[in-house]
Amino acid sequence: MVRPSRYVDPVLRVQSQITDRDCVLLDWLAEHDVLTTVQIAQALFPSLDYAQERLRTLVGLRVLERFRPNRAGGGSFPYHYVIAQLGLEVAAAQRGERLERGYRDRARRRRWQLTNRANLAHLVGVNGFFTALAGHARTRPGCDLARWWSARQCQQMGAFAGEGADVTERTYIPSSRPDGHGIWIEDGSETPFLLEYDTGTERPLSRLVDKIGGYEEFADVTGRVWPVLFWLPSPVRERHLHEELTDAGVCYPVVTATHDAGNPADAVWWLHRRSGQRLRLAELHGHNLIAVAR
Repeated sequence: MVRPSRYVDPVLRVQSQITDRDCVLLDWLAEHDVLTTVQIAQALFPSLDYAQERLRTLVGLRVLERFRPNRAGGGSFPYHYVIAQLGLEVAAAQRGERLERGYRDRARRRRWQLTNRANLAHLVGVNGFFTALAGHARTRPGCDLARWWSARQCQQMGAFAGEGADVTERTYIPSSRPDGHGIWIEDGSETPFLLEYDTGTERPLSRLVDKIGGYEEFADVTGRVWPVLFWLPSPVRERHLHEELTDAGVCYPVVTATHDAGNPADAVWWLHRRSGQRLRLAELHGHNLIAVAR
């Protein structure tokens, strides 16, 4: 007599305990690598306590892992969450995808890379920009972060090719590498944008200005004149960047705001060469930006 196996596939076992919100989080971490407790709570949960309780459960289910980077001056940062190997397998199963070769060790390799990368703070900052938008959309009817692409997605060949694109567009890789790309929708207004997240380490500022040439090339190849958003660490650096842009004669739509200005969906954006009040993210759409910039 053959006894039935007691083995239960871990993915099948865990799937029955995973919610739709958990699936969103797993997908985000599979693509964007790392999120902090506060970022996850802002984007997906009604409270920090609720988020922390659920995150502990997901760690217990072994679909997430977490670590706390040390601060240079002592102490540590809040928990940073990454996807575990089982989480990757669950996310792939939810999407109906087959596991690629080398997938079995992917989570461990990515965790090692993240905990040892010098620019972890930059990646966390970029992701925080998008989770702030997702959190705004979660609590505001008529708002939606319809697209959130990582820098890795933006660098895939032909990523921005539209329907009926020619060979040039299908094989194009932007020479200026955005830190992310998103599409923000508010009250029916759709605003695509390209993000440059600045930590203040790029000196001189002319290096930031030099990136605009790559975005002008992007517009020429794709036909899409999308504003470039510079998210800057201080008002002083923001002011100096606008001076550099003016000196260089930049006419491409460049928009700036600072990390502490508020939610990026709000009226925090300074369009280069435009005077008056700052604009909401939803107002940064359309080819009229070129006319304003000129």
